[in-house]
Amino acid sequence: MGSELPTEPMVFLKPLSSIAYGGNTIQLPEQSNEVHHEVELVVAIGKSGKNIPKKEALDFVAGFGIGVDFTARDIQKTAKQKGTPWSVAKGFDGFAPISRFLPTPSLEALSSLEIMISVNNEVRQKGSVSDMIFDIPTLVSYLSTIFTLEEGDLIFTGTPEGVSAVQPGDKVIAGFTNHSLSLTLAIE
Repeated sequence: MGSELPTEPMVFLKPLSSIAYGGNTIQLPEQSNEVHHEVELVVAIGKSGKNIPKKEALDFVAGFGIGVDFTARDIQKTAKQKGTPWSVAKGFDGFAPISRFLPTPSLEALSSLEIMISVNNEVRQKGSVSDMIFDIPTLVSYLSTIFTLEEGDLIFTGTPEGVSAVQPGDKVIAGFTNHSLSLTLAIE
């Protein structure tokens, strides 16, 4: 999104109320006039771990799915200008819809996945998991040095270019181009 590439992952947290399993309807908040979608591979942690070595990271992963990180971009912009956290911009109820999870295949199989999102049948984002700045083992290992990863924790892994706004009445479909797992959302 026009930023310099980071040397380490950027981390933010979402409240539990932002998680919406299976998706369905996303209610746009009245506090924002500019909500954007960000399609992401989501990794589910399967067992507790701290200071996990990269070579063991996939042993802590229970599965993977597809998710959308909705962000109130106008609220985020104000927070950035003030140097304050982005929690409000990303934390509205239902702002993290996710699909069901599938068992984690090999790292090679995960890397071959391509994520995409369409709005009203127009593809807006599409990118390969292999193009991620930080691969899944790196993310799991890095995060475990900051806080203990617990069973049930979810890691949204980052988004390809093409982030854009959604409007009431939009139909959003997020998924993998080379797999049947997907998520369909109605924007209200």
